[in-house]
Amino acid sequence: MPGTKRICFIVVARIGAWVGSTFCACYAKLVDQSFIDRVIHYNLDPRDLTSSANTYSNLQECSLAFCPNLHRNRLRVGTCKWQDKPASAKVHGYHGITLSPIAPTSACLHCIQERQSLFKPPVTVYDKYQSLSHRVHTYTPLSKSQASDQQLFHTTKKDMDSLVQHLHDPNSISYISQEAAAAIDELLMGPLGFSVDQLMELAGLSVASAIFEAYPVQANNRVLVICGPGNNGGDGLVAARHLHHFGYSLSVCYPKRTDKPLYHGLVTQLESLSIPFLLEDELPSILSSFDVVVDAIFGFSFRGQPRPPFDALIQKLVGLPNVVSVDIPSGWHVEEGDINGIGLHPDMLVSLTAPKLCARKFKGLHHFLGGRFVPPLIAEKFGLKLPPYPGTSQCVWIGKLPSIDVGSLRENYVGAVLLEEHLNADPFSQFKEWFEDAVAMGLPEPNAMTLATANKEGHPSARMVLLKGYDEHGFVWYTNYGSRKALELASNPWASIVFFWERLHRQARITGCVEKVSSEESDEYFHSRPRESQIGALVSAQSTVIAGRHVLDQAYEDLQSRYADKSIIIPRPDHWGGFRLQPEAFEFWQGRESRLHDRLTYTKEMAVDKSNWVIHRLAP
Repeated sequence: MPGTKRICFIVVARIGAWVGSTFCACYAKLVDQSFIDRVIHYNLDPRDLTSSANTYSNLQECSLAFCPNLHRNRLRVGTCKWQDKPASAKVHGYHGITLSPIAPTSACLHCIQERQSLFKPPVTVYDKYQSLSHRVHTYTPLSKSQASDQQLFHTTKKDMDSLVQHLHDPNSISYISQEAAAAIDELLMGPLGFSVDQLMELAGLSVASAIFEAYPVQANNRVLVICGPGNNGGDGLVAARHLHHFGYSLSVCYPKRTDKPLYHGLVTQLESLSIPFLLEDELPSILSSFDVVVDAIFGFSFRGQPRPPFDALIQKLVGLPNVVSVDIPSGWHVEEGDINGIGLHPDMLVSLTAPKLCARKFKGLHHFLGGRFVPPLIAEKFGLKLPPYPGTSQCVWIGKLPSIDVGSLRENYVGAVLLEEHLNADPFSQFKEWFEDAVAMGLPEPNAMTLATANKEGHPSARMVLLKGYDEHGFVWYTNYGSRKALELASNPWASIVFFWERLHRQARITGCVEKVSSEESDEYFHSRPRESQIGALVSAQSTVIAGRHVLDQAYEDLQSRYADKSIIIPRPDHWGGFRLQPEAFEFWQGRESRLHDRLTYTKEMAVDKSNWVIHRLAP
């Protein structure tokens, strides 16, 4: 029988080797090499690209070798570095995983770190799969129309009106009493079937999401969460876990631990993430070292005066910057606010379910509402007026917007670089690469561009339009030939277009002479538009003064009736068609640290038989 075992072992081993080689071959077929080249070119750590395991299958093609410091099939943070980079990678020093010129013999599908990317992965462009391990087998880029149909952030006009209203009128939102808050919780955890741990998870996620919105992780990395003994403390423990996964460096102070399985589990989860728990006696000397402090001490059920050790803790937090209170600022009366003058006055408040009455007295910079779980039955029963949550957000800004110091608004561009050796010799190819990057990242309207024109006296004007086509002959958009931009182009055909892809920190500026496209091109595009848009082109005499909105609405209704029969072709009006900008110069701009941006230009150099593009670098 030992011989039989040996034969079985050889057969199994050979089958395993065949399956492994076939699997790696399938990897190669699934690779979109240009996609991973761009991921690397963005200067991103691939561990942060949690949106798709196919990223790692692409790295397989780039000769992925796994770090020897593996722990439970996951790469340890900061233990590896990029080396022996393939020529196509265009990298200049990264950390994360090791690239080797020798192809590996195996691959782990579970090596992606469970961290949220700060660079918003392209979740709207790639299909959504059931599980991480299946994504590599079903890598399927969506068409532009499919991606449009699956937009992540979709807000109706009604919701948008409501969002705008509550920002300017705080009274358009309900503020509830302590009794109403308790009754809502009782109803949620009774007939409506919620458990306390479900509500705690949703509340903690809301708090973490709001902090991520108000205090970006790049500038506010160190966070301390101080938790009380009740449900509010539980919300803080959940928020700490989510903040860790969002990329923050967390510490927790939990002086009086609740002796219940739910809370034991929350503590164990944080300990498994190596999040340190601090003693309250340690805080005075280190409080100033934290960028954000979360007050999750007392919630809406608190009554009376704070008792030790929380009374002293609260006093240590008074006057500290960037304090975030969960639902109720600790030390406040739930309905009347800081009546004893001993409570916190935080910079940020995250109200849960609905803001409590004391929140009317909140004067801090940021006020968010979280707890996206209130069903219509409760809203109707308690007469709640709550703002809609935009898209998939777990929090929404409420209250008046603070005064804005425009001069202090700035973004520090970090990450990608643009060097001469990265550029295509042909500017049209370079634009194509950048434009496709913007589409792949799921940016909204990546074809939106500023069109700048001037009249014959040189007086400029600019507006946003949509690019509808481009090739080696130029860049095309469509408009009304009676509009201001069209009339200016008729008298002065020179114009510039500018694309800004904010998430990539990129701009592309193109200057040239403009001409009308052919009638055939205009006809073809006009009839490719939705029927409603075709009617809109007939209705609007663009840039002319009209008596009111009703003029447009009535004309639109009349034409809808005239062309109700879908078999009738709507004729393209003579006053509507396309323009093409024929480039004379390009500039590609990449945001960099300290405002030392990369600016590379292409200009035409005329030769005897052809024109060449000459590349120059400009000072930022």
